[in-house]
Amino acid sequence: MFGTLIGQTTPPGTDWGERMLNTVASQSIRHLFSQSESVEVVVRCHPSSKLLQGSIDSFKMSGRGLVIRRDFPVEEMVFETDAVSIDFSSILSGQIRLKQPTQAIADVILSEDGINQAFKAELVKKRLQNLDLPALNELSGGAPVSFSEVQVQLLPENRLRIFAKADLGDHGIVPVALTVTLGIERRRRILFQNPEIELDAVPESLQETSKTLAIALGQILDNMVDLDRFDLDGVTMRLNRLETQGKQLIFSGYAQIDHFPQTK
Repeated sequence: MFGTLIGQTTPPGTDWGERMLNTVASQSIRHLFSQSESVEVVVRCHPSSKLLQGSIDSFKMSGRGLVIRRDFPVEEMVFETDAVSIDFSSILSGQIRLKQPTQAIADVILSEDGINQAFKAELVKKRLQNLDLPALNELSGGAPVSFSEVQVQLLPENRLRIFAKADLGDHGIVPVALTVTLGIERRRRILFQNPEIELDAVPESLQETSKTLAIALGQILDNMVDLDRFDLDGVTMRLNRLETQGKQLIFSGYAQIDHFPQTK
């Protein structure tokens, strides 16, 4: 599915109105992302005279190599609407204005490498550093606890293996490993469920400490990933399902499009 969309160009015979709308929409969509390898837009409007009344049959966007908020890579994103009502005069000024919000079917692919890069983002690291957790005070002597060097590995059946190091201050560094099952809550929050602690690579003297830390890390992650924190300008994403496939994590759902971002 994604391969046929990425790299698609404007079909022969597309009239000037559709071509202009494709160009303006592509420029607007690029402003949603800090970086984009490619963004392609295909607008359908038949007969083309409907465009003068601001009515189009469908709008399809496909992007590859996208980066959200500078630190969150998206390998591929595709969304497609049904009929959309727009202000035609806005196109002539190089903008797109919706007469009313619209919804689109959405598919998003994250790569394992991209997920690991996201764990290095300042927004994420701040949620894992200098934690004052009563459950861990005894282990750290009351000092704040920090998790660092987080690495994830995608597994079949929507599972994720997580490796990290816990800094207990004067009490040293402890390796942590666990496997969780990914889920969705209220279509916007990613759940890290059913944690299974892994102690094979942990020295025996640290295993009980590592187990306690792994449980704490799982709880922190389970409350961390909420799509509302990553909303794009004018676009709200909601998820219906997720699936791990090899080194990719695939989401499907819908996008609520309230307005197009304004180009500078």
